[in-house]
Amino acid sequence: MDCIFCKIIASDIPSYKVYEDDMVYAFFDILPISQGHTIIVSKKHVADIEGLSEEELSAMTKAVKKIGKAMIEGLGVKGYSVFLDNKSAANQHVPHVHFHLVPRAEGDGLERWPQSGYGEGEAEFCLKKVQSKL
Repeated sequence: MDCIFCKIIASDIPSYKVYEDDMVYAFFDILPISQGHTIIVSKKHVADIEGLSEEELSAMTKAVKKIGKAMIEGLGVKGYSVFLDNKSAANQHVPHVHFHLVPRAEGDGLERWPQSGYGEGEAEFCLKKVQSKL
């Protein structure tokens, strides 16, 4: 397999391993947004979040919580952001489901995406479309 994350999990590529259990592997991003920026991946190669089982997703989110708490206590940061870019349209560069856990400081300059609003009837239209698929 040509997946960089699978190669990291298999130790074919070295990493700064932060955490590992039966289902999850977490390591420092080599191009961090901030010091301690961690990538949390499923050990099973799954391209996107829809491909995860409930058990795999639960294991990943438990790891996010555990590592996030360790960041606050160990690095002395005041908070962290959790990012999941799901599919290429959402800027997912590696097609292996993963969360980014980014330590944050007040006023660190990391901005969120631009926000807008709904036009007349747009929210209701979108709501019906999404709810029809649940």
